[in-house]
Amino acid sequence: MKTVLITGAYRGLGFEVARQLSERGWQVILSARKKDQGSAAAGRLKQAAFVELDITSNASVARAAKEVAALDVLINNAAIISDGDEDLLTVPPELVLRTIETNALGALRVSQAFVPHLVRSSAGRIVNVSSGAGQLSDMGSWSPAYATSKATLNAITCLLATALKGKGVAVNSVCPGWCRTEMGGLAAPRSVEEGAAGIAWLAADAPQDKTGLFWRDQQVIPW
Repeated sequence: MKTVLITGAYRGLGFEVARQLSERGWQVILSARKKDQGSAAAGRLKQAAFVELDITSNASVARAAKEVAALDVLINNAAIISDGDEDLLTVPPELVLRTIETNALGALRVSQAFVPHLVRSSAGRIVNVSSGAGQLSDMGSWSPAYATSKATLNAITCLLATALKGKGVAVNSVCPGWCRTEMGGLAAPRSVEEGAAGIAWLAADAPQDKTGLFWRDQQVIPW
C-alpha cells in the first residue's frame, strides 16, 4: 500500500485526487489549515487521515513532517489566487509576493521537510500542481501574481528534480487545466474529475524515470 500526502485537500482538485487514489487502495493523508473541514473530508474517504498543515509556516510544516511515519508521494496542491483584473503594471507587488509565498515557496517548504521520507520510498515522487498560466512559452496577461507564482513553482520543480537526481525521487509539475472548482468557477470547461485524473496518473502511474517535466493529460508540455 502506497501513502500519499496532498496539501490543500479538503475540497476541489485536492479532495478529488485523494478520492481517486483512495479508491485505488492508497493510504491518503489530507492536509490543510482548516482542521474541522480537513478532518470531515478525510472521514468521507477510505483509508484516509488528516494532518493540520499551514504551508506558509515553517513550524507547522515541521510538526506535520514529524506526524507522518512514511510517505511515497507528496502532492503540492494548495494554492491561492487573489488577483484578476490587474495587469503587471497595476498589480501590487505585495500581492505578488504573498501569492508566491503560498503557491511556490509553500511547495518548496513542504518538499524540503518531506524529502527524508520520500528518499526512503522505493519510488518517491513529488507532484507540483501548476497551471498553464505559468507557462513561459505561452504566457498572457491574466492574473499576473498567480502566473508569476506558478512560473516560480515550475522553476522549483526543475531545481528539485536536479537536486534529487540519483536519489530515486521523481519531481514533476502538472497542469490540470481550467476546472470547475471554487477557484476555477462554474464557467470552466473541465470537470474536477478530469483535472484530478492527470494529477493522480502522475502520482501513481507515470514512469518513475520521468522527472523534471511539465505535464497535462499524461503528455509532456513546454515550460
